[in-house]
Amino acid sequence: MASLKEIRTRIASVKSTRQITSAMKMVSAAKLRKAQETIILMRPYANKLQEILSNVSESLENDQDNVLGKVREVKKVLLIPISSNKGLCGTFNSNVAKKVLQLLDTDYSMQSKQGNVDIIAIGRKAADLLRSRGCKIEETHHEIVERLKYELVVPLTETVIERFIAGGYDEVKIIYNRFRNAAIQDLTLEHYLPVLPRKNESDKQSNSIDYILEPSREYIIRELIPKTLKIQLYKACCDSIASEFGARMTAMHKATDNATELIKNLQLDYNKARQASITKEILEIVGGAEALKG
Repeated sequence: MASLKEIRTRIASVKSTRQITSAMKMVSAAKLRKAQETIILMRPYANKLQEILSNVSESLENDQDNVLGKVREVKKVLLIPISSNKGLCGTFNSNVAKKVLQLLDTDYSMQSKQGNVDIIAIGRKAADLLRSRGCKIEETHHEIVERLKYELVVPLTETVIERFIAGGYDEVKIIYNRFRNAAIQDLTLEHYLPVLPRKNESDKQSNSIDYILEPSREYIIRELIPKTLKIQLYKACCDSIASEFGARMTAMHKATDNATELIKNLQLDYNKARQASITKEILEIVGGAEALKG
């Protein structure tokens, strides 16, 4: 059994750790409220814009000018994993990295072997995990999740769009954690480019709208589609950040509970060791007294 001093040192150390995890839990909870409000307000606008884009894409399906909707043979792929810059949030970051590795081994195994899969990572952690597995990261945009603003997402979106139009990529996918609540985050693989019309026939029949394009078809292609893509990536980043705070709050809550349980066990061990020490001293005194009598 460890000495009383060692147990006291361990108890003090665990208490210090519990204070840190408890503080991090409260900070994450405070940040989560704001991030949750942002994504809740953002989703209806982004989803409606996506619905309009899908409807418009049907009418532009055979339009040669709609370069962002052209479906080509998938030879060159871009993956955009969205993670955090910091850890201590459970499996939040590792799940994103695992999904990317799974895609490289399954859906895009041929392109991966040929070196035709590019990765532009938003957030440091997934990029670091993928590098450790031997993946080449083309770009890392940690500034986007450091302080999320729409203006920071726009340049990246424009770069991706330009490369897609130039034929640099035939398909673009986003991998991120979709926020459901503080305890649950859904790992999501989202199609980004090319812009596709709806696939579900029942949805087409129920939601199809005959749009009158105003001011012109060319304006829609030039302005609406790129704007929708910017909103789509921005929404994914908002989802990821809200999920990060939820995952960290949950992880720190569990860590705090575990520290409390560990302190109880250590306190019990301390009491047992103290009792054994006192009993030993009493036996030594009694033994000494008996020896003196003899």
